[in-house]
Amino acid sequence: MNQFAYLQAIHLSNAGTATVLQYICPVLILIYACVKDRVAPTVSEVASIVLAIGGTFLIATHGEIGSLSVTPLGLIWGLFSAFTYVLYILLPIALIKQYGSLPVIGIGMLLSGILLAPFSGVAQMDVEWTPEILGALAGIILIGTVIAYTMFLKGASMVGPVKSSLLAAIEPISAVFFAFLIMNEQFFTIDFVGMAMILAAVMLISVKDLIKERSKKEQGVLD
Repeated sequence: MNQFAYLQAIHLSNAGTATVLQYICPVLILIYACVKDRVAPTVSEVASIVLAIGGTFLIATHGEIGSLSVTPLGLIWGLFSAFTYVLYILLPIALIKQYGSLPVIGIGMLLSGILLAPFSGVAQMDVEWTPEILGALAGIILIGTVIAYTMFLKGASMVGPVKSSLLAAIEPISAVFFAFLIMNEQFFTIDFVGMAMILAAVMLISVKDLIKERSKKEQGVLD
């Protein structure tokens, strides 16, 4: 569902905007954790929430409350991809602890592909399988899914979830850059302001967690 929502958001807006909207995910997880644990957010956490909401507002409206700079469906699918990304991270925690990440993700993607196939319309599509189309499919399947997820999980196991999530914040920047360079997508200054606000929110959460992690390690060494 997350991949489907993300690709729908790209289709209805552009790769850069869809990727940045999906990166509201850490802020949503933060809100969920505060509600679940019944704890008030800290000042930095409140700042990250405000930055994320403000950045989304600027991307969606360009600062004009009465109008949308992206299509309503593009905005909805972008935000929905962030929500499904939260579920993707939170729901399989117990299974991953028991069986490992690769088997869980592999089986999950296989089952989701089988379930989605009857509704995908692939059988009714009259497609000319040109090298360009095959290359695009290979890019999505191999590079964008198999290699990307495997490398991310391997990196996360080597450097830890906090550092890996901090490094993953480079993704929206690269998405905007390549959307502009390759797809000739048009962005305005206020778009970059909104994207910077969302990235700042993610960085604020990640850096705060990184500081906590280092503090725990230092206390462990002292003990």
